[in-house]
Amino acid sequence: MYYDRIIPMKEELSIDIIGLAGAYSYALDCIEAELVNIKNKHGKRVAYISICMAEYWKIQGDELQDLAMCALLHDNALTQYISEELKKDSVINCKKDLSEKKTNLHCIYGEKNITKIPFKTDVSNVILYHHEHADGTGPFQKKWNEIPLFARIIHLADTIDIIGNNTGSGNNSWNFICQYLLKNRDGLFDSECVNAFFHAFTHSESFICLRDNSFETKLWEIIPRQKQVFDWKTCKNVADFFAKIVDYKSSFTSRHSIGVAEKAAFFAQYIGYDSINVQKIYLAGALHDIGKMAVGNEILEKPDKLTDDEFSKMKNHAGYTYLILSEVNDFEEIRDWAAFHHEKLNGKGYPFGKTAAELNEPERIMACIDIYQALTEDRPYKKGLSHEKTCEILDDMAQKGFVDSDISKKIRECFGGI
Repeated sequence: MYYDRIIPMKEELSIDIIGLAGAYSYALDCIEAELVNIKNKHGKRVAYISICMAEYWKIQGDELQDLAMCALLHDNALTQYISEELKKDSVINCKKDLSEKKTNLHCIYGEKNITKIPFKTDVSNVILYHHEHADGTGPFQKKWNEIPLFARIIHLADTIDIIGNNTGSGNNSWNFICQYLLKNRDGLFDSECVNAFFHAFTHSESFICLRDNSFETKLWEIIPRQKQVFDWKTCKNVADFFAKIVDYKSSFTSRHSIGVAEKAAFFAQYIGYDSINVQKIYLAGALHDIGKMAVGNEILEKPDKLTDDEFSKMKNHAGYTYLILSEVNDFEEIRDWAAFHHEKLNGKGYPFGKTAAELNEPERIMACIDIYQALTEDRPYKKGLSHEKTCEILDDMAQKGFVDSDISKKIRECFGGI
């Protein structure tokens, strides 16, 4: 609704898209860790194993970057899958389904979602078939010669990282991985991919960097973090892709991030921001709650009042947003606009206790729009408030020194006639 009222913009925004994918891979790891025993940086390790294997085929340039992007986001539909397909089951059943069946539904969702990302090469069916087996016994019964190479690479890398994560460390883990690959050659994995793995990792020492996290430096050395220039439509697609991942985390906030993004951009344009800053604030709105991926749903969806300890954990989400988005190159401005949405002018907000002197206008806008969206949207436990009632609450908060009174007044004007 609000997006349709934003005047089309011609100026283009530069974004470290690979860095943003890497940041979000951490958020996805947090979700997977709730259900199966996956350590942080799973997505980055899968990406590193994948690009090391790619050297076997001399894959370079744009193709190598797109392989890394697919690997980082191979489980992009995890929150959507859990929300739409597994909520009716117990957590135990969720774990069993994710770890044993590897159902094709999250692959279908993920393939559809990934079309919003501006890849430079054709990555069709890579996410869709990344759980297929070489012998045709996978979810879609596709044999290895019917599966894109990138999907086959990611399948092996994903499986190996999970095995390595659950078999200890050192030579015992390496030996188990070697035996597992040889045993499942031409079954789970095609011979070519097995050969590529052993070409890239010749002994346990070459694999050890995955244990001490030194691999991440090597990952970004192989995959340059070059900023790409996007038009408004592409920028919005990228923002919406990542916002959707966050919003599916909890049914309580099913469209919150996209709602904040749309209203923040509409408001920024209303008060005269130029097109670049309108795009930046849209992106900040879409990303502002990424830190909630690190907070358990038992807290996010608790219908009763949170205990002090639970509220403390809930408040951590803004700090996680700051830390996660700090991974993206030249993203400090958007990161701060996103992460400071719970700061208050009187210094009593979180996560950093910023004061009025430390909060600029876009950060103040995000704080007000986040409140406005939260109050006006329907949630399972409450009906959204009217525009007038919401503005009364914002005005009261402004009088108490929590939010900017000028922005509160302009919000009343901006959204009053819609």
